[in-house]
Amino acid sequence: MSAPSSYWRKTSRLTAWLLLIWVVLTFGVTWFARELNEYSFFGFPFGFYFAAQGILLCYLGIIVHYSRRMRDLDAEHASEIDPE
Repeated sequence: MSAPSSYWRKTSRLTAWLLLIWVVLTFGVTWFARELNEYSFFGFPFGFYFAAQGILLCYLGIIVHYSRRMRDLDAEHASEIDPE
């Protein structure tokens, strides 16, 4: 297997996993909103709080993880992808 195909396979796998996590978080919160609202967090129903604030932090975590992992993958495959 050539280096570029290995690089793109790893990149595609990372993107697919993070997209799956994004979908589960986005639709999981709305699907279980009533159940989550039974709990309180700083005086707000947990479903509301998580949808308004917590999900944004999760999205930020996904972006940070993607950025760090892609930086590592780029460094790992830099000499193989761009031989200059």
